[in-house]
Amino acid sequence: MPGKPPLQTRTSVPAMIRTLLPLLAVLTSSLSAQDYEAIADEKLAKFSREDQPGVIVSAFRDGETLFAKAYGMADLTYGLPMDVDTPSNIGSTSKQFTCFAIMLLAEDGKLSLDDEVRKHIPEVPDLGQKVTIRHILTHTSGYRDFLSFLALAGRRSDMGDYVDRREVLLVSQGQTEFQNDPGAEFNYNNSGYALAAIIVERVSGQSFHEFMTDRVFAPLDMERSMVRPSPEHVVPERSRGYAKNDDGVFVEKRDLGAAIGAGGIYASVLDLQKWVENMADPRVGTAEIFAEMMTPYVLSDGKPTTYGLGLMIDEQNGLKRIHHGGADIAHRSMLVYYPEINAGVTTQSNRADFNSNLAFALAAEFFAADMDMETEEAMVSEASADSVLVSAEEFEEYAGRYEMDERKGFILTLSREEEEYFVQATGQARIPINARTATKFELEGVEASIEIQRNDAGEVDALILHQGAKHRATRLLGDAADTTSANLDLPKLVGRYFSEEMKTFFELKVEKTKLVLVHWRRGDVPLQHAEGDKFTGPEGMQLDFERDDEGQITGFRLQGGRTRGVLVERML
Repeated sequence: MPGKPPLQTRTSVPAMIRTLLPLLAVLTSSLSAQDYEAIADEKLAKFSREDQPGVIVSAFRDGETLFAKAYGMADLTYGLPMDVDTPSNIGSTSKQFTCFAIMLLAEDGKLSLDDEVRKHIPEVPDLGQKVTIRHILTHTSGYRDFLSFLALAGRRSDMGDYVDRREVLLVSQGQTEFQNDPGAEFNYNNSGYALAAIIVERVSGQSFHEFMTDRVFAPLDMERSMVRPSPEHVVPERSRGYAKNDDGVFVEKRDLGAAIGAGGIYASVLDLQKWVENMADPRVGTAEIFAEMMTPYVLSDGKPTTYGLGLMIDEQNGLKRIHHGGADIAHRSMLVYYPEINAGVTTQSNRADFNSNLAFALAAEFFAADMDMETEEAMVSEASADSVLVSAEEFEEYAGRYEMDERKGFILTLSREEEEYFVQATGQARIPINARTATKFELEGVEASIEIQRNDAGEVDALILHQGAKHRATRLLGDAADTTSANLDLPKLVGRYFSEEMKTFFELKVEKTKLVLVHWRRGDVPLQHAEGDKFTGPEGMQLDFERDDEGQITGFRLQGGRTRGVLVERML
């Protein structure tokens, strides 16, 4: 390729960093293979059953596999056990591969990250501002997330509803305004990565799965890795995904449709190690590519995010941490890499209830000798997902409501039951949180954390949500808004509504003192009054009613998950 230095002369950024470290820290480890296994067994042995789906874990350093082991079953129908070579759906961990594909094409001179998306996909509407490839790879495009959009419209991916790749373009084509100015806000977005895969196909002239095999998997000897073009395609010897039903019985779940680019890759843990080794000392691509992927994106207002190109960037106990998790309907994945010590951990599971953030806890024990044990976070035992480091009495000082500064009306509520602590966002399910320091809590099953803030007087007045970027929320005083709807004139909201963008009808009715949203696919959805003309529902749903000059209801703006501001107009 033009301008590419000879392979043997390349020096990666992680490799250069490592030369500055004490030799002993790089080349030695205080743990034996038996030690690694004992640590992993303590946390994962409960998954080693012949009647349940399982987990695979691996740890690696300087090109060597320190430990790899599989627990439980890959296929419950045929009784096939997990193995370290078992390909598993890595969900959004795939995003770094999609970025890499784009970067390879940029290296070929066939595109630029600063190209407008419409240059390659003219079907995407012109909404008045330029959206670049860089925007879609950094989750700052302002486009709607197609998965949450379709869920609001009634699509039940969790129940096996099929989503075709063409629908990604249809969702984008129907959008009439940005959710945010391009480059101004981080909003994790699967549409951008689905569009990126389309760009790869159009620029390369190959299907995405063929391109990834030819340019990435085959050259890196990742023989147990592939892009699954659809949920129907065969992946040899793969793990099947499972989730518990209402009776607590594991049932098989289908993979998400239209996941290519945003997800859709099956890989073994040992293959992912090969991928990380290529980050450290590239055989495919260049050190410059990975350095750019590991550089946090800076928003238009100058604030940095904690996301680069397909990778999350932060720190753990004094070490730089590069990572990305993934979740399909029932698969869970986490790949974490510490470039300063050229080491990492992978966890994969085919059970929907698995917390893949366990990779961080394992790394804290596997690489404890390299972490800063003088920091407050390092003194916390990250190995126990249920450890309580903040007493119930101490947590009471934090409990309450916090409104996001950048999204007025979106509230995070901290609460507890005995010594279990929770956070709940407006209209979303309550999520358990685990203390990592006296003021920092990690969300279970979500790549996010919250950090309590105090003012100069020592009073708790805010929190910071760390999720892609830093999001400040100011503490609200007083009790929560009335949620009974008993004092509202609900009959005036009753009627039939239609969204042109979603091509979907909704109906509102009143049952006793509750406003209920009716949709033919979702059934009856009870709503809670938040404040003013704002109502919330399950799974992040929120309705903001709009009025004309005479105060009459004309419709509402619908949001849920990563989609917001969809206009739904009143018909009757």
